[in-house]
Amino acid sequence: MDELDLDGERLHRLGGKDLCELLGLSSGMLTQLKKRGIAVHLGHDAYDLEETVRNYVTHLRGIASGRGGEAETLTLTGERARLARAQAEAVEMKNAVQRGELVAAADVERAWGDVLRQVRARILAVPSRVRSSLTLAPADVELIARELRAALTELGNADD
Repeated sequence: MDELDLDGERLHRLGGKDLCELLGLSSGMLTQLKKRGIAVHLGHDAYDLEETVRNYVTHLRGIASGRGGEAETLTLTGERARLARAQAEAVEMKNAVQRGELVAAADVERAWGDVLRQVRARILAVPSRVRSSLTLAPADVELIARELRAALTELGNADD
């Protein structure tokens, strides 16, 4: 480290390797900090120690508080907002389930499948019940059964 006296001000110069070691940086990171104006480059392998450390500490504080560089702030703020929305949605869904306002799709499918199987079975039982309570010819009972099956088949293919 060199001390230079410039116009009554002391300037502490430090080489790049020593600055990297002091701040725990890689040489690539030092280059990035230099490009962004955080590391104050004085000349060939010389950095202003005090100004660089001051800028770097300010930079780290900004990142820690979410006020890093513009891109970093937007990314961090966006991620925090996305996380907060996801957590709020999860809590809302949990509350809706507890209130009985929200049920699993698989449970709904299973329940409706059971109901529709019962409806089908009862409709297909109509010809037998009609035959036992009325005196119909077997051909008439078969016609009723055929029509009911056709109606059920048509309903089953309604989405096609």
